[in-house]
Amino acid sequence: MPLTMQEQITNPLHSARAQLRAAVEVLGYDEGTYESLASSRRELVVRVPLRHDDGHVSVFTGYRVQHNISRGPGKGGVRFSPFVDLEEVRALAMWMTWKCALVDIPYGGAKGGVTIDPRAHSVGELERVTRRYTSEISDFIGPHRDIPAPDIGTDERTMAWMMDTYSVNHGYTVLGVVTGKPLAIGGSQGRASATSLGVARIAIAALTHLGLNPDKATAALQGFGKVGRDAAVFLHEAGLTITGISDQYGAICNPAGIDPIALGEHVDATGTVVGYSHADPIGAEELLELPVDLLVPAAVESVITRDNAGRIRARIVVEGANGPTTPEADDILREADVLVVPDVLANAGGVVVSYLEWVQANQAMWWSRAEVEQRMTERLLATWQTVVHEAHTTGRTLREVATLIAVSRVVDAHRIRGLYP
Repeated sequence: MPLTMQEQITNPLHSARAQLRAAVEVLGYDEGTYESLASSRRELVVRVPLRHDDGHVSVFTGYRVQHNISRGPGKGGVRFSPFVDLEEVRALAMWMTWKCALVDIPYGGAKGGVTIDPRAHSVGELERVTRRYTSEISDFIGPHRDIPAPDIGTDERTMAWMMDTYSVNHGYTVLGVVTGKPLAIGGSQGRASATSLGVARIAIAALTHLGLNPDKATAALQGFGKVGRDAAVFLHEAGLTITGISDQYGAICNPAGIDPIALGEHVDATGTVVGYSHADPIGAEELLELPVDLLVPAAVESVITRDNAGRIRARIVVEGANGPTTPEADDILREADVLVVPDVLANAGGVVVSYLEWVQANQAMWWSRAEVEQRMTERLLATWQTVVHEAHTTGRTLREVATLIAVSRVVDAHRIRGLYP
């Protein structure tokens, strides 16, 4: 059934395919090339039964999508959320393809998830869901086939369960089957905060690019979870004044600045930013529209749309989340001279350090946190310089340039490998 207009506005797969279509047209590729890249290479949908702690059984739906594997094995997170569906996973897998190609690591794009609310389940129930999901997709993943990582609703403990389940079923320990693992079982120094640190490093580069001093800049972050919380700390440490922060329950604002470490203590105690005594409550939409130098959407897709893009007052938008800005909103922000740093660059620190974790696991040799962060930062900032230079030369947006570079690299790999049979 065709999507309604409203569904198209907020549907992440619609956004991903629109970005691809624009790149294919600029690059002069034929319709067959677009069709091959607009669809996933492989998709798996599984049923995940769960025996609850009280003995009753529920059945959830799980997904694993491999969008493209021409440049290497699939790479992408596993999301536990009540909003996970196949369209979202397809879009996220496609964005992972471009992200890996843009920062030039030898992976293709993949993504997975289970449609479940992890907050509604005990640790034991989540472990059973994770292990059953892993068993169902075990023939689909592997250290040279498809390497999962944490995403929304999952963490290093989830990856430990996945690694153990896969290893037990194969009869030996396979450290490289997932990344984002605990250090005790082959994880990497710096992996837990890699995405957040990358967002902060790119944000500071963007501020400097526009001639803004981080010590005098203001910022607002939508999301105070896996990415936003540490990103807020890194930005605060760099001298930015953070005037607004939100989570799924509400938003807060203090023009004089919010201490993210103190806020983190409040969140650990209460589970939400709401009620923090050193800031005032505001609406979720108000958070996005605060008059700041830097806005970091670090939660979910399609939060900046054509309906609210005209009210964005930030000078710079750095996409900590995947797909937070729709194509229609992109056009509006461009007209308003807002610099948008796209997700495939802004939040690529996580996949870069996942790659470094995979390399370390495969050779059983470990690097220090300083080494890992240096390697990640060098790769991100080199990519930033390439994208900025090309945008300045061509007059295109950073997203357009990033997508063009990524798509061309994937197509080159396709052509060099050839079509089989």
